[in-house]
Amino acid sequence: MDVNAAVAAAAAIAGVLTGVIAMLAFRWSERDQKRPTRTSLHTDPVLPPGVDTVLSVLRSSAVVLDEADTVVKASSAAYALGLVRGGKLAIEPMLGMARDTRRDGEIRQVELDLPRRGTGRGEALAVSARVAPLGSRLVLLLVEDLTEARRIEAVRRDFVANVSHELKTPVGALSLLSEAVMDASDDPEAVQRFAGRMQIEATRLTNLVQELIDLSRVQNDDPLEDAEPVRVDELVAEAIDRCRHQAGTKQITMAAGGTADLHVWGNRGQLAAALGNLVENAVNYSPARTRVGIAARRVSAPGGDMIELAVTDQGIGITDKDKERIFERFYRVDPARSRATGGTGLGLAIVKHVVASHGGEVTVWSAENQGSTFTLRLPEAGAARDRASQHPDPDLDDEAGNTESSPYEPLPAPEVLP
Repeated sequence: MDVNAAVAAAAAIAGVLTGVIAMLAFRWSERDQKRPTRTSLHTDPVLPPGVDTVLSVLRSSAVVLDEADTVVKASSAAYALGLVRGGKLAIEPMLGMARDTRRDGEIRQVELDLPRRGTGRGEALAVSARVAPLGSRLVLLLVEDLTEARRIEAVRRDFVANVSHELKTPVGALSLLSEAVMDASDDPEAVQRFAGRMQIEATRLTNLVQELIDLSRVQNDDPLEDAEPVRVDELVAEAIDRCRHQAGTKQITMAAGGTADLHVWGNRGQLAAALGNLVENAVNYSPARTRVGIAARRVSAPGGDMIELAVTDQGIGITDKDKERIFERFYRVDPARSRATGGTGLGLAIVKHVVASHGGEVTVWSAENQGSTFTLRLPEAGAARDRASQHPDPDLDDEAGNTESSPYEPLPAPEVLP
């Protein structure tokens, strides 16, 4: 009996101890739940109702800071721009703006240039930062990326400046030549010479205005509104006829192949202008007694077959530096030669826009003193006719064209025929 009593007493004591321990553990658990943790400071829903939803649909990068400058909420775009690192705002000028706004409640805005992450080229991101109070404790930072907008504005500004310069040159020349004609009214030979120069400048001015009109048209018009199947051999024949006189003057041989039974889908006039510009450039930039070749073939591509049109010359070639810019408006590889041939520097820009609006692309292969090959890749008639509607606006792309290697064999090195 004494043994049983001892066991019962021990069991009772053990039960009491277990109950006390359980009660203490429960109290400690409640206290831990009420105490804010490091994680809860960042993730608890401390934002005013509805703010989280609004921030999620904003195009701007959004960052919300608390009174300790800790990031409470940040959009994925803010992380992509490198604004937030390790739970802190990493841009010191923005952090200073946030502190000033928290102190006086004033809305502040500034434009900054930020270094690009992951590039060692020193390129900068142009951003606009706006800071505003959000309730009594929080500060909201909105950052808009202005890099692309600034680039487009710079392109347009350069375009206006170049147009002004290009128009001023022939107009000024016509003005001076007209004065020279008046002063030489008693010298028929001088009048004839000056009149011939005036005709050259007038032709150059006419060509410039016409190409500006053409460039504006291909940028604004939808070529697929009047799209139709276009025979490739007819486009090639038209391009050759357009340059036959210049080629004959320089004794340049033009040859075409592989164009039979091929059709592309698009606006005939625009496609003829694009191919004609390439053939004309090939003739103008080739030495006398060389060859210009035009080849076509069908290639397979996702979404439907494509037609490739390659124009190959034995001209002066293009350097790697120039290949990055040849599709810019008014850019010329050889300005002196362009002035001699009457070039405006708009031909390749027109080619790029025409091909892009038709859902294709233009590539170039070139080597100095070996020649160049420009390749147009266009949707075949009856296949992928809606490809152009999915193609990005060429104005939002880099002004430089695609400089992939050409699948076509270049012509042999320039060889002057006896």
